[in-house]
Amino acid sequence: MSKKHAVLLAMLSVIFSIILSACGAKEQNAETQEESGSKEKGYTVEHAMGTTEIPATPKKVVILTNEGTEALLSMGVTPVGAVKSWIGEPWYNHIKDEMKDVQVVGTESEINLEAIAALQPDLIIGNKLRQEPFYEKLNQIAPTVFSETLRGDWKENFSLYAKALNRKEKGNEVLGQYDQKVANLKEKLGDQVNQEVSVVRFMAGVTRIYYTDSFSGVIFNELGFKRAKQQEKLFTDENKLGNLAVEVGKEAIPEMDADRLFYFTYAPAGDKKALATEKEWLNDPLWKNLNAVKKGNAHQVDDAIWNTAGGVKAANLMLDDIEKIFIGK
Repeated sequence: MSKKHAVLLAMLSVIFSIILSACGAKEQNAETQEESGSKEKGYTVEHAMGTTEIPATPKKVVILTNEGTEALLSMGVTPVGAVKSWIGEPWYNHIKDEMKDVQVVGTESEINLEAIAALQPDLIIGNKLRQEPFYEKLNQIAPTVFSETLRGDWKENFSLYAKALNRKEKGNEVLGQYDQKVANLKEKLGDQVNQEVSVVRFMAGVTRIYYTDSFSGVIFNELGFKRAKQQEKLFTDENKLGNLAVEVGKEAIPEMDADRLFYFTYAPAGDKKALATEKEWLNDPLWKNLNAVKKGNAHQVDDAIWNTAGGVKAANLMLDDIEKIFIGK
């Protein structure tokens, strides 16, 4: 190769290198701008306390309700902090394996602001019914979104949480799977949904009949079950809990009867008083005389799954229980 050709090749090589470097820099700059633009864009969420601007998809989330914890987990988000489960040390059995590294930040009724702040979250999700007095302080720690209430249809709160997490598509997928499971079970149950059902809860010195606006009540409604007709008169405008539940004395035991009776006991940490309440009522002659009891159609179920947890995971497990009880699978 002549000296002239060698020089020419060297010059072409340098030029080619410069062009490649420029292209690479341009692409890298475009990617940086795209990422920067995505972060700056942010999104807003309307909720029970107003409107909150969330600057970017959150990575460190603190959740202040039990049903909210289940919503996050179902959408593939493990919170950095969460309120303690009502039953369990500190988590319900059905979520404890997914919550091993999560920091406890108090309870729904008594949150720990210092513990929340120490986690440096970029999103806090709470509930107006439980934590309204702390909203402003929480909002100073991180963007905060509140659901309105904890009664009735949990899916309304779930959809709000999906928006706050910037995971609407995943949220719709989870809800769609649940709705399909309800539809499949309803088809399997067939005419059995024409049976009347009754739901009773025992607590420390207190007994309640749960109705249509309760967690279990909403699910029974979705499946098409009937409610015990004689209980309608218990749920009036004077009942402070509305159609959620009503506290009753033993004289109301006959009102608990139905084709199928389901009962559960809220006894955190093995609360002896709650367990004593359950034992006392189950041994009462009026209870033993219920048609559901005499026919073997009174079913003890898990309080966490059927009432206390209140989230999507519990809802799916309750459907599993109903299938086992009615169909035997």
